[in-house]
Amino acid sequence: MRRLIISSILVLILSPLPVFAEAPKLQDNVPNRYVVVPGDTLWGIAGRFLKNPWKWPELWGENREEIQNPHLIYPGDVIVLDTSGGTPHLRVLSSSQVSSDPGAPPNLETVRLSPGIQTRDLGRAIPSIPISAIAPFLNNTRIVEEKSWNEAPKVVSGDNYDYILGAGSSAFVEGLPSGSIVRWDIFRKGRKIFDPDSGKLLGVQVDYCGEGRVTKFDHPSRIDIVKSTREIDVGDRLYPTVDSLITHYIPHSPDTQVKGRILSADGKTTQIGKNDVVLLNIGTQDGIELGDVLAVYRKGKDIMSGRKVDVTLPDDRIGLVLVFRAYEHVSYALVMQSKDTISASDTVKTP
Repeated sequence: MRRLIISSILVLILSPLPVFAEAPKLQDNVPNRYVVVPGDTLWGIAGRFLKNPWKWPELWGENREEIQNPHLIYPGDVIVLDTSGGTPHLRVLSSSQVSSDPGAPPNLETVRLSPGIQTRDLGRAIPSIPISAIAPFLNNTRIVEEKSWNEAPKVVSGDNYDYILGAGSSAFVEGLPSGSIVRWDIFRKGRKIFDPDSGKLLGVQVDYCGEGRVTKFDHPSRIDIVKSTREIDVGDRLYPTVDSLITHYIPHSPDTQVKGRILSADGKTTQIGKNDVVLLNIGTQDGIELGDVLAVYRKGKDIMSGRKVDVTLPDDRIGLVLVFRAYEHVSYALVMQSKDTISASDTVKTP
């Protein structure tokens, strides 16, 4: 019996304790309802209700895997805060469910944000974050592995032995695999990205030049250049065209504790602020997912006494970023909040 009791105690001690997530904190002057207007974003609406906007999914009483279409909120919809059950929850009322009489109570039938047939124009749904701020990094820039770049199909000549090409030109491409892929985006090699701590090569930034369509698969193959945003040169590489990228995100805290650094912001190294895009030295291999919200910290100052450090002040939290595009070793994030100027080399962590 004594051995059984001791074994039971050990099981209790060694068993992992349940983790209770901190409840979302409502704003001090939280509204009971909010009417969505054109120009709103999911993040902005979340900030009207929550002090921590990345806790938005928890206010729905669901985990983010269950909210498959969080962006299907439209101008005219009404966001209602329901506190009748003791725990605050949000409901969405479509404009057709709201009475034309402003003084009448709303129809509280819940519109579930889950997969299903939508009858409204998806293009009118409000985005999660300002799309105009991130569009160049969705369409015009990619991060690829150096090996991938070296092995990608390559422009070897123009149709008339030209070396500089543009829309309306034809070109020969070496290395195109025969198959069903006809549309290819054309890129130019940009800067190599290195980890500031380890010196490891994290990837190569490549910049969009245009689009080509295969007219004949061969060795080399022939393409027509149907679009160009800059001159296309011999040596530029091709990657399959991606018609649509994810532009709607569920703001949330990462599932694990992650830590990384800001590498740069659209070529800047200083004076980074709200709505700037930053490049981080962490990616999917580090557990980063689209929609992850990270806190930005500035290293605490050393208080000196002569040449001796007396004390180091705590790191200062100065902002928030949201990851909108993630690669294996790096990711792009949009600065959502900043109380001070953010700089390259500042730290990002799970908030």
